[in-house]
Amino acid sequence: MQILLRNELHVRHQSHSAPPESRSEEAERREPGKMEKVLLIFSVASALCAVSTVPQRNYHFIYQAKNWTEAQRYCRENFIDLATVADVNDMWLLYSLVDLRQMFASSYTYEAWIGLYSDFNSWRWSMSDPNFYQQNESFRNWYPSQPDNNGGDAACAVFSGSYSGAWTDASCALNLPSVCMDVSGRNATFYLISTTMTWFQAQSYCRQYHTDLASVRNLSENQRLMTLVQSSGAWFGGIRGCVAAGFKGPGGWEDWMCDAEKVFVCYSGPSRRAVKLKLVRDSSLNLSDPVVLEDMLGQLKLKLKGQGVNNVQLRWREKPNGQVFSKDEEKNPSKEVKPKHDCS
Repeated sequence: MQILLRNELHVRHQSHSAPPESRSEEAERREPGKMEKVLLIFSVASALCAVSTVPQRNYHFIYQAKNWTEAQRYCRENFIDLATVADVNDMWLLYSLVDLRQMFASSYTYEAWIGLYSDFNSWRWSMSDPNFYQQNESFRNWYPSQPDNNGGDAACAVFSGSYSGAWTDASCALNLPSVCMDVSGRNATFYLISTTMTWFQAQSYCRQYHTDLASVRNLSENQRLMTLVQSSGAWFGGIRGCVAAGFKGPGGWEDWMCDAEKVFVCYSGPSRRAVKLKLVRDSSLNLSDPVVLEDMLGQLKLKLKGQGVNNVQLRWREKPNGQVFSKDEEKNPSKEVKPKHDCS
């Protein structure tokens, strides 16, 4: 989703009191020459606080080592979410922001979690010892339409006792019972842990007191878990791979186990910028006329576009009385009036 920068322009004008406008003056005020004159003063006075580019989002490197789920939770609580990288320009922006020394000091790696999962079907087991699995042993028992990554953070597998041992995907942050296993050679003994935990807490518990979270290599083992799990669901060892952005060497995306601890990148939306201007205008222009105001915004957008600033929204901020402009009284009418601007 694109979030557009919104620049709110507060504009005041200075002028001597002007006589009431006649019909001919009212018609004249919309002539191109008049409008160009005002906009020339307007653009010179403000220089539009010339910004060379307007980012779609702001990135924030968090130099704390966390697993993917913890990183996502932190970003959602403090910003918007883990960073999404739409194109090569976003990646170059990340390269320009990263502090590699601080990154390595925090996690001893040069990767950072971002808000992408790896391939939709890249599920693997928490127990990674290749000797525990036979070649091409790829048993899966997903419930129909699963996995569906509902909510965008369903990276952990749930064993559903109420669905005849079918598997579903869910957020790793849910608190559920879990199934651990003790491994001897290629033999596994399963244990139901009734204490509810997140997937990563369950993994730590199983690795401390058993071998690991349960792997289900075949239909026979799936049926054995069914005798243990009578509840609606319990964690076992299935987890989807997560993606980190690499910042050393060629860089790019790297596939990692989601329980690895890395620094991470959050993003927030662009902030609104208010530009306060003081404008000298020709008294024949009616700055309460919506058509005049809209024309001015259109010309300002063209000015910004000419400076390479795209994807920007401009609007006038109205005062409580419904007016955009307020008049400053001249303290010294004999003194030459010069345009001023203040960018905030």
